Amino acid sequence: MVYFIYNPNAGNKSNRYRQKLISSLQKIPNTKLFITEYANHASEIIQEIISLNPRRIISIGGDGTVNEIGNALKGTGIPMGIIPLGSGNGLARHLGIPMKTSKALEIALNGTQNSIDVLTWNDRAFFCTAGIGFDAYVANEFQHGKRRGFLNYVKSTIKSLRTYRSIEIKIENQLPTSYFSLTFANANQFGNNAYISPFSNLQDALFEVVKIKKGNFSQICQLGISLFSKNIHTHQLVEIEQVNSYRLQVTKGTKYHLDGESLQSELEEIQINLFPGQLQVITGK
Repeated sequence: MVYFIYNPNAGNKSNRYRQKLISSLQKIPNTKLFITEYANHASEIIQEIISLNPRRIISIGGDGTVNEIGNALKGTGIPMGIIPLGSGNGLARHLGIPMKTSKALEIALNGTQNSIDVLTWNDRAFFCTAGIGFDAYVANEFQHGKRRGFLNYVKSTIKSLRTYRSIEIKIENQLPTSYFSLTFANANQFGNNAYISPFSNLQDALFEVVKIKKGNFSQICQLGISLFSKNIHTHQLVEIEQVNSYRLQVTKGTKYHLDGESLQSELEEIQINLFPGQLQVITGK
């Protein structure tokens, strides 16, 4: 049996689109559709059905939905399919999953199972990117906005540029340093083809730490351009390090994000670890 878990609040699809999607999914043989109603509902659903030995579980929603379902499925061997309906869809884009729902559905039902690495921020797993600094600031601004979609993410970015100040981070045994942002990349992009780490590989048992130093307004604007032109690694403010674990210290209450979800640090010590091949995903090849 294949199970669909659909977050109807993901993205900015119309009610008519949602109803049409639900109707079409309910007609597929040997499948069952669950619709989430609140935060962490997807995790609860998986705990109920995991003993039924599902053939695969398909996430329908954005990066947050993928993260929640991935956290519940990591280490189980049960593969996760993705039908991307969110604002960024970072993991889906890295995996080459089409943004068109019908094509993504075909892959989710009939695609190939592959294993990918899993990263943890202390005890919480993530699969695409996590970070502190500017990208976390933007994620917080976007999350508290009333609308979704790429255009509103751009608006959140522009608004954040006016008020954001670089933050101080202590890495391992180094002296505290002020950074524009610090990103931990398992996949190559945030979403929307914004390539924060163009050469990241989900299966190499390594992840990239993308350190971006403070810069002037012109340099930051150039940074934005290089993010979408897939050459951020050549920018003068950027240093990329490849590792399999990382430790840093931040002030309690510092904003950070996991796969785009805005959070606040409850601890000063942050440990990033990698677990090779711990999540099974469905791709087109």
